[in-house]
Amino acid sequence: MSTVLGFDFGTKSIGVAVGQSITGTSRPLVGIKARDGIPNWDQIAALVKEWQPDKLVVGLPLNMDGSEQEVTRLAKKFAGRLFGRYGIETITHDERLTTVDAKADLFARGGYKALSKGAVDAQSAAVIVESYFESQYGQ
Repeated sequence: MSTVLGFDFGTKSIGVAVGQSITGTSRPLVGIKARDGIPNWDQIAALVKEWQPDKLVVGLPLNMDGSEQEVTRLAKKFAGRLFGRYGIETITHDERLTTVDAKADLFARGGYKALSKGAVDAQSAAVIVESYFESQYGQ
């Protein structure tokens, strides 16, 4: 069993979720404000300390045709910084359509009021983690 912290990278906000490989499930934690893709590293350090993850998964924002965009490069840079700071295995995972899935799920549970930026980002991170589990474990 492993614990995974997932990140939905954005230049203004980064969603964070935690998941367990044994169940293949995750739950949203928080949306962290960022400035030009740079988060409050103290907040991330606190989450790493609290959850003691075995792996970090960063959503890789690709175009629908699979090509990269500027934010793809920034997400890879963020993943590299996570590894550099915490020394925890950090991988990137295709995140296409995760925001759409996250918004649909939040709306189904709470209507428009549930669609705050932080909630959407954190839920997107949860979708990324579960998608990663599915790709790894076929769950």
